[in-house]
Amino acid sequence: SLFAGVGGVCLGFRQAKLGGNRYEICWANEIDEYAAETYRNNFNHTLIEGDIRKVLHPELINDEINELELRLENEENLAEQNRIRRIINELRNELINYNNMHDQILERRIDVLLGGFPCQAFSIAGERRGFEDDRGNLFLSIIDLINQLDTIHGKPRVIFLENVKNLMSHDSGNTYRIIRERLEECGYTIKQHVLNTCEYSTLPQNRERIFIVCFREERDASEFKLFDIDEKGNSVNLNDLKINHSKEDRKNQIKSILESKTVDEKYYYTKDKYPSYFITEEEYNLMPLTDRKDVRINLDEQIDEENEFYQVRRGMYVRKNMSGVCPTLTANMGTGGHNVPLIKVNDRVRKLTPVETFRLQGFPVLDSGISMIDGGERYILPVEF
Repeated sequence: SLFAGVGGVCLGFRQAKLGGNRYEICWANEIDEYAAETYRNNFNHTLIEGDIRKVLHPELINDEINELELRLENEENLAEQNRIRRIINELRNELINYNNMHDQILERRIDVLLGGFPCQAFSIAGERRGFEDDRGNLFLSIIDLINQLDTIHGKPRVIFLENVKNLMSHDSGNTYRIIRERLEECGYTIKQHVLNTCEYSTLPQNRERIFIVCFREERDASEFKLFDIDEKGNSVNLNDLKINHSKEDRKNQIKSILESKTVDEKYYYTKDKYPSYFITEEEYNLMPLTDRKDVRINLDEQIDEENEFYQVRRGMYVRKNMSGVCPTLTANMGTGGHNVPLIKVNDRVRKLTPVETFRLQGFPVLDSGISMIDGGERYILPVEF
């Protein structure tokens, strides 16, 4: 599993079974230290923690060392010389670690390679720079790993990729065309579909993601019919898997993800912390016209229904999610501010806790922060989402 995060896709594969057969996860790779720490607390297999580009090419560290050694030769300041020497020594230790990680990632034959490669470069919520963003170029590390595995064990039988819906339309479709072409050059048959979490599960979150499933063997590709469409472009099999949710269903689903205990005060929105979100009509009328926004915001007045999600859109107005689900969770969940999903609990407004965001992603997390992954109790760290 590449770009494993805290293990969402890995958990799905651990839970999948056919008869008595289950997947064995050989290894996972993640660079973020906080995500990696949470991952280790919930999975027992090998976690390769580091930059995948350096894992696949440890020689990149040698290039850094050589560059610093040239700088050292021309540096006259003693303090700066010592600083550069320290960095060189750290890089030499890093080179040893990355050589070990390189051996680990190529040690075993892989049947299914997972890759939820970073989506910020393509997301509609970000700058959408695509391959101009280093995170967008990380897709090429997947191709690199496929080719390196091929020289030792053969290419993985299946490649399973996930990304934001906007990947399909980014740069007028050119980004996805390049991704597809590179995978096809590796000999894979590609099937893809955009799925929304809230339509195929009981998780009340609007989360549209493209799933790209690639098959090395034509027989496997022909047997995978989940994404098949008819001559009119309609899904043949997925419609049968959609779940029809009533408004009452949605409210109960939201109740099930909310913590039953009182949460920390830091999650609540108050006038002291967000004065511009609690403006009374009298205060609004007394404001100079130049200071007024077009719409007065007062969360106590406008967030008026429990078990529903709201957002302060762009800091300009309050909007209720009319689908009765949580808007897509983003990387800035812990920062507060605008566009963060808000809920009303016991007549007070707050954002979601880490436990609740884990639950919205399908993790089996209890109020205490204990998870039930891998058949035992492991602690989910209090990572701020």
